[in-house]
This record gives sequence, C-alpha cells and structure tokens, in this order.
Amino acid sequence: MTRRASLPGADELFRANTPALSAVRQVVEEAQEVSKPIGVSATPKSKKGVRSTPRRRVTTVDRSPSGRERHDEKITVYLSPDELFDLDQARLTLRGDLGLAVDRGRIVRESIAVIVADLEAKGDQSILARRLRGV
Repeated sequence: MTRRASLPGADELFRANTPALSAVRQVVEEAQEVSKPIGVSATPKSKKGVRSTPRRRVTTVDRSPSGRERHDEKITVYLSPDELFDLDQARLTLRGDLGLAVDRGRIVRESIAVIVADLEAKGDQSILARRLRGV
C-alpha cells in the first residue's frame, strides 16, 4: 500500500462547469427561430463586421450606478501611481470630509455614470469628448 495521496487530475480540476459559449449561442438562436413569424429567414442579411443586434440604449432608469451589490462583469484598468493616488485621495476626502464610506469601485462606477450622462446630453461638446480630443 502506497502512502501517497490520490489527487484529481488536471482534466478534473479544469473542466468546464458551464456550457460552452457556442452552446449558449445555439440555444439562443434556436429560441429566436421558434419565435420568428413564418416566411422570415433565420440568417440575418447584414454585412460582415456590422452589428446585427440592436445597440442597447441607456435609459434614465438604467443610468444610475449599481452601488453596493455583486457584479458579474469585470474589466481590468491599469492606472499610473499618480492616478491611483488621486483615486485614493478622493475616497479619503469623501470619507473624512463628507462622511461617505465608499470603495474605489463605487467611485469609478459613479464617475462612469456621470460621464455617460454628460456624453448623451452634450454629445460632441461633452467633457469626455473634449478631453479625448485634447481640447
């Protein structure tokens, strides 16, 4: 009898617990085909590289940031040391001077909501468009 512990193999450790993305797309496409009226083709007639699904429009109800809840989507943003210092200073100012205990993620989500609202309201004259142009 060996004294070594029996460990699972790499295939068992790294197996997918959820269906593959292609399987999800197939189920969605099948559901769309079932809901289409008779005589409508299932394949979209659009140019390659052109968005075939309608763009999601943000309404005033959706515009408010999500606040403190579990988020399923994630992005990674790299900041310079100065930008990270400024973000932490803003957090400490909100906490110390205004009594608002918020985390950095909430500050970023609130900032995005403000910038998107300004972009939709002012378009080309929004602060985001002007800063990205370097004006």
